[in-house]
Amino acid sequence: MKSKFVHLEKNYTIRAHREEIYKIITDFENLPKYFPSVAKSARYISRDGDNFIVEAKTKAFFGNKTFTVRMEGQLQPPRGFVSKNTSSLGIENETFLMEEVPNGTNIHYVNDVELTNSFFRLFSFLIKYVALWYWERAVFYKLKRMLEK
Repeated sequence: MKSKFVHLEKNYTIRAHREEIYKIITDFENLPKYFPSVAKSARYISRDGDNFIVEAKTKAFFGNKTFTVRMEGQLQPPRGFVSKNTSSLGIENETFLMEEVPNGTNIHYVNDVELTNSFFRLFSFLIKYVALWYWERAVFYKLKRMLEK
């Protein structure tokens, strides 16, 4: 049986202030504007201080399929956020945390995915590499283009 867990982890450096990145990456309702190849829609279900619940329609990294994702998390200003994301694909424990470095901001991204969908479990090895490749282009490289001067 294929593994039902996928671990994604990578560091990225962007030549921009952490606060600029934080404003964009935690503006969940505007994710479709910033990252249209990832999010089709997003809205707050609730927000209490730094705790949030967001429901988003996200685009799959394959084809035109969309998933409804429920993000339950906590903002960690100005460092980023952590969230537990639930969809028909599985359960993700996502961490997007930043620290200032001499040439900008280092982003440490971790996403531990438990594939609850047995069909997707068959492709866990492929999902690991394709998902990270896709996120790099759709989110991190897009942030670089938006913010680096």
